Amino acid sequence: MKNARQMKILEIIETYPTETQEELAERLLENGIKATQATISRDIKELQLVKVARPDGKQVYASIAQRGQNYDERVHNVFRQTVTSIQRAQNLIVIRTLPAMAQGAALAIDSLDWPEIAGTIAGDDTIFVAVFDQDRSEEIMLRFRKLAK
Repeated sequence: MKNARQMKILEIIETYPTETQEELAERLLENGIKATQATISRDIKELQLVKVARPDGKQVYASIAQRGQNYDERVHNVFRQTVTSIQRAQNLIVIRTLPAMAQGAALAIDSLDWPEIAGTIAGDDTIFVAVFDQDRSEEIMLRFRKLAK
């Protein structure tokens, strides 16, 4: 029942702009699924739904997949606008940013989901990017430089 309800929630928010949990409950009921506000709230958390602004200013529920390209483009813009230098140190890429911007740029790196990257550590203005294979670190550094342009 839970899986079916959660799949229906995803279908509803992809089909109808849904602003509130009450709207979601009504749509579920229209589809023969009765759910309490507490259940819907848990489902929203488990499905990692977020509220996003539509062009008309309304805030509606969306899945991470729906945020997709618009979200990714904004995050990548943060990377482009804040990175000041990119260097390689063996299997680490050291990326310098404007003060207080390393976390935002690291989020952009993490959202790239490049399989060659083991992980990132961000401070105030510096990011360490660990690359699994030292032989590929030069290539990854060049890809970051291209992304920063």
